Amino acid sequence: MAVVVPALRCSLLQRRPLRCGPGPRAVAGAGAALRPCSTRGAPGGINKPVIDRIIRVDHAGEFGANRIYAGQMAVLGRSSVGPVIQHMWNQEKDHLKKFNELMVAYRVRPTVLLPFWNVAGFVLGAGSALLGKKGAMACTVAVEESISEHYNNQIRTLIEEDPEKYKELLQVIKQFRDEEQEHHDIGLEHDAEATPAYSVLKTVIQLGCKAAIFLSERI
Repeated sequence: MAVVVPALRCSLLQRRPLRCGPGPRAVAGAGAALRPCSTRGAPGGINKPVIDRIIRVDHAGEFGANRIYAGQMAVLGRSSVGPVIQHMWNQEKDHLKKFNELMVAYRVRPTVLLPFWNVAGFVLGAGSALLGKKGAMACTVAVEESISEHYNNQIRTLIEEDPEKYKELLQVIKQFRDEEQEHHDIGLEHDAEATPAYSVLKTVIQLGCKAAIFLSERI
């Protein structure tokens, strides 16, 4: 997810750079920001099958998330929640950009299912938005909860493998996990749980997420 490629610069939105070092997300006015970090070529001696699976599925997940928010914006872009959805989508764009860089650095092929996730993600986003603002937020809660749990599993795997060797990859995943959790919380704050048949909708979406993760890791 080997020839070492030249160093790649990683940059999220200028207002939210990828940070080096542990700790919670930086908050405006909370003190000096941690220094930005650059993505180097893949380190030697890595567990290639494990890293390939991690980067491939995360790239697919961020690609799908971008398509979900694109679908929601197509329906609700001019509504009162449009700016909220756009904020989350902007972060997902940077997540995808970073995983595009990691795909090159670690010489990982993308999943062959990207064309399917392209369509399925947009349909899910637009379909949930057609249920209204609460429906869109219910979709966000379901998806982001699944992704946060998935990232936590990957963090445990990399720590068990070698936390020092995979330090930069762990940083990326931890930061993105925190931002996905933020999206989850935003969804709850915007009355996701008030959606009709919320529990059923959430369960169905999360089953789809689990299937997408399983498939994208492997093919």
